[in-house]
Amino acid sequence: MDDEISSTTGEVKLQQGSAENQLDFMDPQNFTQDADTTKTFDLDDDDILDLAGGARDALARHRATSHPEPDTERLSPAGLESRTKLEDPAKKGGPDVEPVQTASKCRAPSALVELVYWRDLQRTGICFGASLFLLLSLSACSIVSVLAYISLALLSVTISFRIYKGIVQAVQKSEDGHPFKMYLEQDIAISSDVVHKYSELALGRFNTAVKELRRLFLVEDLVDSLKFAVLMWILTYIGALFNGLTLIIIAHVAVFTWPVVYEKHQVQIDHYYGLVNNQVKDVMAKIQAKIPGAKPKSE
Repeated sequence: MDDEISSTTGEVKLQQGSAENQLDFMDPQNFTQDADTTKTFDLDDDDILDLAGGARDALARHRATSHPEPDTERLSPAGLESRTKLEDPAKKGGPDVEPVQTASKCRAPSALVELVYWRDLQRTGICFGASLFLLLSLSACSIVSVLAYISLALLSVTISFRIYKGIVQAVQKSEDGHPFKMYLEQDIAISSDVVHKYSELALGRFNTAVKELRRLFLVEDLVDSLKFAVLMWILTYIGALFNGLTLIIIAHVAVFTWPVVYEKHQVQIDHYYGLVNNQVKDVMAKIQAKIPGAKPKSE
């Protein structure tokens, strides 16, 4: 019995000793700090700034490699001045440079292009058919008769529709109002800005045509005047075969058919046009060489 009590007491003392050793081990005051280890993992402010500066330099080198900037330091003052003039047209010594027109102003209106290229078949068909019918009517009747018949046809349609809508509103007892109210309230007046714009454009074209005719009739260039004379001679034969309205009808049909044909057979047309153009240039060069006093134009 005494032996069991002594063994039990010894086990209790061993457990208490191991518990005290664990508590001593977990106490932070019993740790001994190594000077080298502390110096290795302790970063001061200077080390952090050095790391940030290195990262910033690496980022700057990456940006310089991806998007190189012009080396302005190596350029001489003359080079810097020339580059500044190239970048700023206002600093050039020459005349003022007009701003380049946008592509939308240089090209034909997109609506007209879509119309003649038959992009919308229904819209182009209506426009082409109505205009061709008008021209054919003018060729068969006088312009007064054509205008009168067109006005009567339009009035018959609008009056009939107006009476029909009035009867429908009376039967249904609705108050929809005038059937053409939306069109009656639209502003169809032409602004003065539009008038000035197109009048100035027409005046510029007219002045250019007058100057060109004066140059041709007063024989400023003998070759150009001879070309104009040949053209007028050809037009005498065309005028004997067709009148003006017939030529307008032919031109109208050509406007709506030639763009589509050229778009489909552009390669062949350009080839034959180049051959004919070279032949004409050779003939004109021979004629121009035989005319005394005629100087070839510098291309």
